[in-house]
Order: sequence, then structure tokens, then C-alpha cells
Amino acid sequence: MADRTSVRAGSRRPQRYLPLQILLGFLVIYFLVPFWWILVNSSKDAPGLFGGGNTMWFTDRIDYLGNLEQLFTYDGGIYLRWILNSTLYAIAGGIGATVLSVMAGYGFAKYRFAARRFSFAVVLGALMVPATALVIPTFIMFSRLGMTNTVWAVILPSLLNPFGVYLMHVYARDAVPDELLDAARVDGAGELRTFLRIALPMMRPAVVTVLLLSAVASWNNYFLPLAMLSDNRLFPVTVGLGLWQGIASANNAGSTSLWSLIILGSLVSVIPLIIAFFSLQRHWRGGLSVGGLR
Repeated sequence: MADRTSVRAGSRRPQRYLPLQILLGFLVIYFLVPFWWILVNSSKDAPGLFGGGNTMWFTDRIDYLGNLEQLFTYDGGIYLRWILNSTLYAIAGGIGATVLSVMAGYGFAKYRFAARRFSFAVVLGALMVPATALVIPTFIMFSRLGMTNTVWAVILPSLLNPFGVYLMHVYARDAVPDELLDAARVDGAGELRTFLRIALPMMRPAVVTVLLLSAVASWNNYFLPLAMLSDNRLFPVTVGLGLWQGIASANNAGSTSLWSLIILGSLVSVIPLIIAFFSLQRHWRGGLSVGGLR
């Protein structure tokens, strides 16, 4: 009798999650359809794009290599410079924001100092402010310092990540036992060595998360470099593609169809993010499994 009951319960259990699985399936399709559209239309030339065919499927002529050659040679290879600029902004902003977030979050979680609660409340309040609302005050400040139209005008504001500080604070508070830190101090380890040798390895999943989120935010940043930069040689790929879109909408590109370059450039700009995600994913899994065993 008990076996029959367990069999019935086992047969009913998958049905309980069927609506959730259907919802997740729709979400997967919702997010994959735009990517599929970019992948398909990146292989088309101007007649293939505007010829009235099926926009969700390939044409008879698939020419990724030709389109890539045109993309990286158009206007003196400016697109490659935009990619390198975005890489610089993402690496510098991601690493810098991660270092500051790790130190600030660990300090808030493991040290007691004056105005600690007030300072952390200010950090939480910064989470409520949209990043776009700070662009104009930031532009005015950098303009008075004479730093607009430089790479620092994009990198320095990207170093501030209130969400990263909050995430590191929560993770350090729960994942790093105070007793372990006290034992290291009793054994004669200094604060820096205790942090680097004990606390930081235990915080690895959160560190990788903040690094990836900060790098992706810097890579996708559009409004800040649009306001700060006027030299198109300093543009990231997001602003550069926006510039091409404006030119294509005004039909000022001459005989070159910029729409094909814009679509293919959008596809190429996503590839580094995909590589970064899959390369850092193993650190998430490894760190989370270690935390579960501990």
C-alpha cells in the first residue's frame, strides 16, 4: 500500500511543476527570438534585408565573411576601435568596481566603526537613484575638472557600484565566519593577510558575480559615454552603433548600406559577453559547491 502511495506521489510530482516549465519555456523563446533574428539577418546584404523575404530565415546568399570584412574595414576600421574601447571600459570598470565593492562590502560586514550604519544606509539609498539621473551632474563635475572627452570620464564613474557593495556585504556577513577570522588573528596573521588568504577565497562566487555584472554594465553603458564623449574614436561600441543608426536613418551613408553593418555589429558586440559568461560560470558552480559542503 505504501509503495502504491509513493508511486502515485512520484507520478503527480512532475505535473505540479508543469505550469512553471511552460512559463520558463515561453521565457526562453522570448529571449532567444531576438538573438535568432540578429543571427539570421547578419548573413544578409541590403537586398536580402529589404527584399521582402522572411526576416526569420536565411536567404539563398549567406555571406557572413563578406559582411564581416565590410564591417571591420568601413570608415577606416572604426568598428574595431569601438570594440577595443568597450573592452577597455569593461575591463577597467569591471575590475575597479569589483575591487572597491569587495573592500567596502567586507569592511561593512566585518568591522565596527563610527557612522557605519549611516554610511551603509547611504549606500542603500544610492541603489534607489537611477544611473541616468546622475549623468548630468557627473558631466558638470567632469567638465569643471577638464576631464570630459577622455577615457577617464567613462571609467571613473563606472567604479561606483552600490549594488556590488550591498551584495558583497551580505555575502561576506553570511559566508565568512567571524570565528575563523578571530582564529587567524590569534595565530598572528595581519588584517590584510587574513582578508587575502581566508576571507577572499570564501567570497569567490560573489566576487565573480560582481565582476561579471560590473563588466556587463560597463560594456552596455550608453548614456554616460554619449554625454561625456564627443570624439568618435573614443566611443564604445554601443554609442558607435547608435551613431551609425542615426546616419542610416538619415540615409547619409552613400552607397553603403549601414543597416547590414549595424545588425552584424550588434551580433559581434554580444559575443564577448557570451564568452565572459561561460568562462566565469565554472567559478560560480565551484564556489557554490564549496559553500554547500562547508
